[in-house]
Amino acid sequence: QAFFCLLLCLPWGSSCPPSCQCTERAGAKAVLCSSRHLEEIPKDIPRDAVFLKLDANSITRIPSNAFRHLSHLEELDLSRNAIEKIDRAAFKGVAAGLRTLDLSSNRIRSIPKEALLALNAKLRLANNPWHCECALQEVLWEARLDPDSVQDITCHTAPREEYVGKPLLQVLDAGVNFCSVRQRTTDVAMFITMFGWFAMVIVYVICYVRHNQEDACKHVDYLRSLPSTQDHAETTSTAL
Repeated sequence: QAFFCLLLCLPWGSSCPPSCQCTERAGAKAVLCSSRHLEEIPKDIPRDAVFLKLDANSITRIPSNAFRHLSHLEELDLSRNAIEKIDRAAFKGVAAGLRTLDLSSNRIRSIPKEALLALNAKLRLANNPWHCECALQEVLWEARLDPDSVQDITCHTAPREEYVGKPLLQVLDAGVNFCSVRQRTTDVAMFITMFGWFAMVIVYVICYVRHNQEDACKHVDYLRSLPSTQDHAETTSTAL
């Protein structure tokens, strides 16, 4: 009976993943999973975790709802992994309480703005092979970035070669607007599409008119080839 009572008294979700170490830090649970050769986020992280360190592993993706059950989470360290893809709902469930999020030193080229703009956390995005585009620009303008790491957000690739290798903040300070470039590209594509449809309509009308003209000419030639009523009457009179 004492054994079952002990089981019932244990808080749910307080177990520690076998590849991690769980400790108390200032009365709050810290889950330390650094340098454990992890390839994905552990499924059995305690629900009462406040600090979670997953740095220096081999994690390649943050799927949707990866931390949804961690409603007490305040600090999340995912730095020095191999993260390439972050789903739109990757941080759903922790957006309200998360204070710091470290995604630095990964392989992130682009990120859905919806994944970060809902967060109130201070973000570290430095040392990633970023592709400078509108979504990244919006994150830089609207998200809470760590001021000490903003200069290390560098354009690994960009629409123009002259931006490559430069800090994104420096490029934007020079007056570049990647969002307006995308809008112009969209406008040009729409114009080309509309012009193509217009050209097809014009060609169809021309072909239709020419086809009708040819049919009319053939009909006229056919009528001309028929013997006229007058010629038939003259032939009949001569015969009489």
